[in-house]
Amino acid sequence: MIPAIVLAAGTSSRMGRPKALLPIGTSGDTFLTRILTELRAGGAERIIVVLGGHAAEIRESLLARRSVGEGGKDPSLTVVDNPNFESGQLSSLLVGIDAADTPGVDAVMVTLVDLPLITAATVRAVLDAHRQSPDAPLIRPRRGQRHGHPVIFHRVLFDELRRADPSKGAKPVVHAHAAEEVNVDVDDDGAFIDVDTPDDYEKYVGGRAV
Repeated sequence: MIPAIVLAAGTSSRMGRPKALLPIGTSGDTFLTRILTELRAGGAERIIVVLGGHAAEIRESLLARRSVGEGGKDPSLTVVDNPNFESGQLSSLLVGIDAADTPGVDAVMVTLVDLPLITAATVRAVLDAHRQSPDAPLIRPRRGQRHGHPVIFHRVLFDELRRADPSKGAKPVVHAHAAEEVNVDVDDDGAFIDVDTPDDYEKYVGGRAV
């Protein structure tokens, strides 16, 4: 099993309101609930959502939509809090890895709530690449020279990530293993579109029927 981790702990300061709760499409979905749907459709059997800023509001929204299951219980979804979310994204990644790191887990698949347009097809392609190259330390979607999400981190990198400099995040670890990574070429805008500001939202999401 490869648990999926959704990092949704930021304060959304540039957006001005919680990105996880922004509406998308015409179905009543939010960024977060749509990501959960696409991860599941792509083959993720276990999902961990890491919250920090706006945690209470986001939990309430998930319960209202029963995204965490009847009565708030769903064995396939775990919602965890990062008490140190203000120290940076790496801290949230490590909270997610700690929640996922159970016997039988040899890798995690990570994406961000900032990328609400990821598709099940890309999720499936990345998971298929792991099955074909199970020892690869990193697997990432790629288009041209750009890398996107979701990213698979093999467990051989877990301790390296735990030792990483919080101020620099995961990027130095990713760059250190670039020669060993597996790139999955995809033609999927959603794997690369990062929605951070109201202008981004209007450009990429506003009015889109997803």
